[in-house]
Amino acid sequence: MKLIRSAVMLSAIAVVPAAQSDVLGFGASIGYWDSDLSGKSSKGGDRVNVENELDLSNNTEANLSAFLEHPVPLLPNVRLSYVKVDQTGRGELDNGYDNIPAGASVDSSLDWRQTDLTLYYEVLDNWVNLDLGLTARDLDAKLEIVDVADLTRSTTEVDAVIPMVYAAARFDLPLTGVSVGVNGNVISYSGDSVYDYDIYGQYAVAGLQLRAGYREMAVDYEDGDDRLDIDIGGPFASVGFSF
Repeated sequence: MKLIRSAVMLSAIAVVPAAQSDVLGFGASIGYWDSDLSGKSSKGGDRVNVENELDLSNNTEANLSAFLEHPVPLLPNVRLSYVKVDQTGRGELDNGYDNIPAGASVDSSLDWRQTDLTLYYEVLDNWVNLDLGLTARDLDAKLEIVDVADLTRSTTEVDAVIPMVYAAARFDLPLTGVSVGVNGNVISYSGDSVYDYDIYGQYAVAGLQLRAGYREMAVDYEDGDDRLDIDIGGPFASVGFSF
């Protein structure tokens, strides 16, 4: 894979300090993300601005996550997360794109699916919490553009499994249930880059967690003749539990 070699990523996880949880723990959450889209899509030598020309806007989204932490030495903890973004719009092309002429009125849709498997260690676990690890991201993003006049259809798609460095930090205000934190994944290699992060405030009581903040994802990735250089960002809110 073009982004980075698996052997390099696996060797990197071996140097992470193995400070594990003292007990078995599990948690899950579901959230809503009110995101805006910007950036460009390219196919061959053609390029389109997804915000200004396609006028894509939020349609439906789903954000799910779950984690399992354990006290077994050396074995990493596990986190799974899933993001679904559907955006649609009608716009007008400034320039020709993949056999659709300049000036054409087009209907467009972005279908974004991403599943993350993260293996991580708890480096700090008190009022300051720090997790470090690696994420394997299965990304399937498809942008479809249809000429309203003659139904000529263009599809630009990125389908890849991307290894990323993962880090998460949380700072708890003792005895209040209030905390602030940041989570992030990032990789950059040979002209391609992928990152996402979220910054949040959280209130937890009796295992229930209410969280709100800001999340942003950026992908600049080439898959054959198709390239997506897209940024998705906006506020989010979630509810979860842990025990």
